[in-house]
Amino acid sequence: MKEIIQFKKGVLGLCAMLLIQERDRYGFELAQTISKHVEVAEGAIYPVLRRLVADGHCSTYLQESTEGPPRKYYRLTPEGKSYMEQLVREWGVFVSNINGLIESYETEVE
Repeated sequence: MKEIIQFKKGVLGLCAMLLIQERDRYGFELAQTISKHVEVAEGAIYPVLRRLVADGHCSTYLQESTEGPPRKYYRLTPEGKSYMEQLVREWGVFVSNINGLIESYETEVE
């Protein structure tokens, strides 16, 4: 469903920031971890990460890897942490409101 894909795209940035705030992470690791919770194509995370960096919510640095070339790690900036906290609050209200509508619908259908 096309709508489901749009829902996922809309929430990927928040998912990435929530994981990055725990500890710095690299793109492939983020894609794998997010995929455990939301089915998403691996390549979908990279445009989101570029946007987070461009918007000043994340910074990057390279770190040597024992498994190949250096990895680009993402770190939440102070502005990014504040933005993430705002999104978490707004997401909670949004989900609560949508769940209320769904519950009303389900009550009407029964």
